[in-house]
Amino acid sequence: MTEQSVPLLVFDFDGVLVDGMAEYWWSARRAALALVPDLSLPEQAPPGFAQLRPQIHKGWEMVLMAAELGRPDLELAALLASYPAQLEQALLRWGLSPDQLQRSLERVRSEAIAEDLPGWLALHRFYPGVVERLQQLACAGSPWAVLTTKGGEFARQILRAAGLEPWALFGHEQGSKSEVLAQLLASQNRPIWFVEDRRPTLELVRSQAELGAVRCFLVSWGYLAPGDRQQLPDGIHWLEPEIFAAPLAQWP
Repeated sequence: MTEQSVPLLVFDFDGVLVDGMAEYWWSARRAALALVPDLSLPEQAPPGFAQLRPQIHKGWEMVLMAAELGRPDLELAALLASYPAQLEQALLRWGLSPDQLQRSLERVRSEAIAEDLPGWLALHRFYPGVVERLQQLACAGSPWAVLTTKGGEFARQILRAAGLEPWALFGHEQGSKSEVLAQLLASQNRPIWFVEDRRPTLELVRSQAELGAVRCFLVSWGYLAPGDRQQLPDGIHWLEPEIFAAPLAQWP
């Protein structure tokens, strides 16, 4: 296999490589309380947070949803049924901007890393077999990258603690996932394979003609919404753990 035929595997981070649900609530709760101190939020994530997680796309949304879960009159079913519209209404309700919410989240995480890095890292866990598979890819000369809406330095800290060094790491600072994938297609003389756990993200990639050459995979683990596997569009392949662990030639 020539270098030009070896794909560049581009992995989403949260929900594909790492389960950080405990950290999401820990950080989102503190970031929300920093902005709205009179909120009443439990230490442990309420069930609604896990239900909302498949809808959440960017970090600032987690903070906003934490605030929403502190509302006594919240109608969770309505929020889940029309999340994008409800997101806009929630921003207006709280008088907050995405930038404010993101800055608060990143401040909480930066302080946690500075004050208790081992404690913060312990809130994350790699999915079974992921660390070993990424190490195998590196040993086999198959480059892999990380593309995440998390701040790049936060993802790098978690990877570094596991002894993992990606070919490249793209955080939200580098632009949207579609923008980064387009840049990779233009700059890399090799196939680009994109592995995600968020079906709407993959559907957006598939809808853009300039990204038609990107091979898309939806993992069977992670933060999936009910029905995500059903009637997958052409060009989005379902990826089970046993196939993830298999040689790339056996991937769909």
